[in-house]
Amino acid sequence: MRSRIPEEIIQEIRDRTDIVEVISSYVSLKHSGANHQGLCPFHSEKTPSFNVNSPRQIFHCFGCGVGGNVFSFLMQIEGLSFPEAVRQLGEKVGVEVPEEDVSPAEEKRRQEFERLVRINEVAADFYHQLLIESDEGGPARRYLRQRGYDAETVKQFRLGFAPDRWEALAGHLEKKGFDLKLVREKTGLLREGKEGRGDYDLFRKRLLFPISDIRGQVVAFGGRVLDDSLPKYLNSPESPIYNKSRLLFGLDQAREAMRRDGCGIIVEGYFDQMALYRAGLANAVATCGTALTGEHGRLLKRYTDRVLLLFDQDKAGRAATLRAMEVLLPEGLSVAVVTLAAGEDPDSFLAAHGPEEMKQRLEAAVPVLDYFIDLTLEQHGESVEGKARAVEQILEKFRLLKSDIERDLYLKALAERTGLEESVLRGKAAAPRREAAQSRPTVQPARKPVTENGAPDFGDKAQRNLLRLLLLKEDKYRNEVRAGDLESFFPTELYHQTATYILSAEGPEGELKENLIDHEQLSGEQVELLSSLILLNEEEAELLGETAPQLFADCCRAVEKKRLAEELAEINRQEREAAARGEDITHFQMKRIEINKKLKRS
Repeated sequence: MRSRIPEEIIQEIRDRTDIVEVISSYVSLKHSGANHQGLCPFHSEKTPSFNVNSPRQIFHCFGCGVGGNVFSFLMQIEGLSFPEAVRQLGEKVGVEVPEEDVSPAEEKRRQEFERLVRINEVAADFYHQLLIESDEGGPARRYLRQRGYDAETVKQFRLGFAPDRWEALAGHLEKKGFDLKLVREKTGLLREGKEGRGDYDLFRKRLLFPISDIRGQVVAFGGRVLDDSLPKYLNSPESPIYNKSRLLFGLDQAREAMRRDGCGIIVEGYFDQMALYRAGLANAVATCGTALTGEHGRLLKRYTDRVLLLFDQDKAGRAATLRAMEVLLPEGLSVAVVTLAAGEDPDSFLAAHGPEEMKQRLEAAVPVLDYFIDLTLEQHGESVEGKARAVEQILEKFRLLKSDIERDLYLKALAERTGLEESVLRGKAAAPRREAAQSRPTVQPARKPVTENGAPDFGDKAQRNLLRLLLLKEDKYRNEVRAGDLESFFPTELYHQTATYILSAEGPEGELKENLIDHEQLSGEQVELLSSLILLNEEEAELLGETAPQLFADCCRAVEKKRLAEELAEINRQEREAAARGEDITHFQMKRIEINKKLKRS
C-alpha cells in the first residue's frame, strides 16, 4: 500500500512556492486588483478569464472552470499525478520528499518499468546516432530530405535508423550491460534466435519513429521501410510500458497546442503528424497502427473538447472515420471531418498546397454526424427502400450523442432533409430505448437534483451561494447548516460532498484551515468548485459580508419551499389513491389548501 506524503512536507513545499511565479513560467500574467490575469492555457480565448490569487495561492478560469492550487496547476499542465506534482515542486524549492512506502510487488513493478523505459531510451539514442552520423544511415537521410524533412526535424522527433544487420541493437545493448532475455521478453525489440543462434533485432533496414508516453519517455518504436518491401510499417509489440490503445504518437508535444487552440487533429500516419507539426499545426497526433478506442477519446478529453479527423479519403480512411465517430462521440467530444482530394494525405497535401490552404480545410471541417448522414443517404439512394434503410442507420448513430439538445436538432434536420414526419422519426428513435429500459432493472440514484415527485429543484445557484457562506471566516453559517438537515440544504451530490468536506475542515475554535484544497481528499470537480467560490468570495468580500444574512435567509426559504412542494406532491398522490378507492378526500383537500397558503407566503 502507498502511504501519503506527510502533510508537513506538502505544507512546507506550499509555503516555499509562489503560485504566481510558477504559473508565470507558462502564462503571461498581468496584475489586476487582488488577482493576476492572463489567457487560459487550458482553452482557447481572446479575453482573459484566467485568474491567479496570490494571497490564497489558488487559480481559477471562469471560462472553462479549471482551478485549484499550485499542485492542481502542475497536474493539469504537465499531466502529472498529485505525488509527482509534489515531488517536482519539492525539487524546485529544495524540499526533499521521502520515498513512498510500497509493497514488494509494487516496487518490483516500478523497477521493471524504469528498466524497460531505460532500454527503449538507449535504443532510441543508438538508432538516432546511426541515422545522423553513420554511413549506414545515408539512404535514410536522403529519403528524409526528399520528403522535405531537415536535420532539425530529425532531432526534434529523435528519428532513427535500424541498419541492415541482424544483431546491431542486440550487440549494443549487450555491451551496455542489459539482460537480452529481458529485452526480448518485455520490450519485443529483440527476437529469439533459432537453431542455437543468438537473439536478433526486430527492426532492420527501417526508418524509426520513437513513440513516447505523455511524459516524453520512449516506450516503443514504429518502423518504416525505405522502399516498396512489405510490411511497409512494423511497430513494437505491446509491453508492460506500451499499450497502443492508450497512446497517441506526438501527444507529449501536441497537448499544450490542443489546449491553446481548443482542438486536436488526429491523423493516421507518423509522417502526417510530423508534416502538420512542421507546418505550425502542433496540435496533431497519430494513432500507433491501431483504430481509435474509447481510451484514446478519454485521453484526448483531458486536453480538448473538439477533435478533427484528417484521414485518407479512400475506403479504408472512410471506415476509420466512422469507427472514430463510434468511440469519440460517446466520450463527449465534438468531432468533425476534414476532407482532402482523393489520393491525398496530409503530408502530400501540405507539400503541394502549403500550410495556409490546409488551415482553410481545417476551418471547413464538417461535423462527423453530418458527414455520416451525407454518406449514408448517398450510398442507399433515393428509392423508398433505400431511404428507409438509410434513416434507420442514421437514427441508430444519433444515440452516440450525449447532448439531448444536439440530438433534437439532428432529428429536426433529418425530417426536413428526408421529408419524413418528425414525430415518426422521434417515435422510431425512442422505441429501442424503451425496450432496452424495460429489459434492465431500475436503479434508483441515492440523490437527484430534481425529485421524481415533481418537486422543484433546490438549484445550483442557491447551493453555490450557501457553500460561499460556509467558506466565510466566521462559523455562524456552518453551525446553522450543521444543526439542520444537510441533505435538504444540498440535494445535489457534488455540493453535498463539498459541504461535508468544508464542515469537516474546521479547527478546534471553529476556524477553517488555511489551505482548503486537498487533492488527496477532493475530486477534480470539487477542487475546481472550491477554487471558483474562494475567488468569488475574495473579489466580493465586502458585498458578501453585507448581504450574507439575507442570502442565508433566501437559501433557507428555498429549502422550506422545496420541502412544502414535496409534501404537496405526496398529498396529491394520496388523494388520487383515496378517490380511486371511493373514500372521502375532504381532509386531503384541506391539507392541500393549507400547504398552498404556506407556499405563497414562502
